[in-house]
Amino acid sequence: MSQNQAILAYLQAGHGITALEALEEFQCLRLAARVSDLKEMGNEIGDIWVEKPNGKRFKRYFLTPKQQELSV
Repeated sequence: MSQNQAILAYLQAGHGITALEALEEFQCLRLAARVSDLKEMGNEIGDIWVEKPNGKRFKRYFLTPKQQELSV
């Protein structure tokens, strides 16, 4: 299974994912590139910025509600 397939299946299961989670779960160093690939394949993936108390910021990616309905 490719990283794209694994990440898409993870998102379809209702999970959001960050770059750190992608590294831990799928040994994926370039989550933004994989998300771009998935978007090019027609998947609707949204993102939000998350900020930690120490000021560090990162993105969490998720399937949009519309895409989530299509996956079920």
